[in-house]
Amino acid sequence: MKKTAILILAAGSSSRMGTIKQLLPYKNTTLLEWAIEQAQKSNTKNVFCVLGANREIIEKHISKKTTELIYNPDYQEGLSTSIVNGIKYLQTKEFESVLIMLADQPHLTFEYLNSLIKISEENPSKIIASNYQDKIGVPAIFSEKYFSELLSLKGDKGAKAFLQNHRDIIIEANTPQNLIDIDTPDDYQHLLKQ
Repeated sequence: MKKTAILILAAGSSSRMGTIKQLLPYKNTTLLEWAIEQAQKSNTKNVFCVLGANREIIEKHISKKTTELIYNPDYQEGLSTSIVNGIKYLQTKEFESVLIMLADQPHLTFEYLNSLIKISEENPSKIIASNYQDKIGVPAIFSEKYFSELLSLKGDKGAKAFLQNHRDIIIEANTPQNLIDIDTPDDYQHLLKQ
């Protein structure tokens, strides 16, 4: 099995939510801890989490024993800076691929992460991306040959533009259910009613 790291992006300031989104209660834990739990239950045990805004507060709520934290001092410049800081750190650890996921997709399960990892192992030269709402996005797995390109990302689009530019080498994985991002109070209230 190739060495895959899971990189959870959780550095944002949650400006649209108006509160620290990562710590919102969800299923007897928090949105971020739920994401970490799913990552830790997956077939790869190498879990890293990128923090930025409200780092000191969030750190107190994370099981650091099994999750290595990476600080992104540039988080205000957009999501791409978390990917860049995360990849720079992972390059020192000699991983063969990275699975990038968000902290605010509560429908994400370890079973789905495992399915992405399996597809990646069977197709090591491809990018494996999630297909939802006729778009492609994260969670997505990139082999180390794309790390240098990921390091050149800019702005708040994260990996979206990168994925659009590489559609010819992407295998799209169908998500079991809508991987909505929880960005606003309405999103969160809708989630709680499900």
